Amino acid sequence: MPDHSERYRTGMATRRAVLGDAHVDRASGRMTAFDAPFQEFITEGAWGTVWSRPELTPRERSMITIALLAALGHDEEVAMHVRATANTGATESDIREALLHVAVYAGVPAANRAYKICKEAFSKMAAPTTGSGEHS
Repeated sequence: MPDHSERYRTGMATRRAVLGDAHVDRASGRMTAFDAPFQEFITEGAWGTVWSRPELTPRERSMITIALLAALGHDEEVAMHVRATANTGATESDIREALLHVAVYAGVPAANRAYKICKEAFSKMAAPTTGSGEHS
């Protein structure tokens, strides 16, 4: 493992706080030499720079991120960040309000798709676990 920068270490701590250790461990376990530079880039840039800034709370960043991802049609990332609301403090009500902005500023079809994804993700989060399965 290379000697990582302070920004990388900060980013990894923030990434783990938002997405959870299990998610980050799975992503790290799938990393190869091909995508290692990309993983370092997003850990430093997205997590170590943007998500680690003190000007917005994790809740606010969560709402903004979900709205942007929904507007751009990044379905898997929307679901991942909805699951992360368990760690950021963003509520279903917060996400509903963010998606109303998506409808107005990015279009009803984008918001409609995002509502479907968010409902499914929130439903899975609320479902009791059996203890043997892993949630992704």
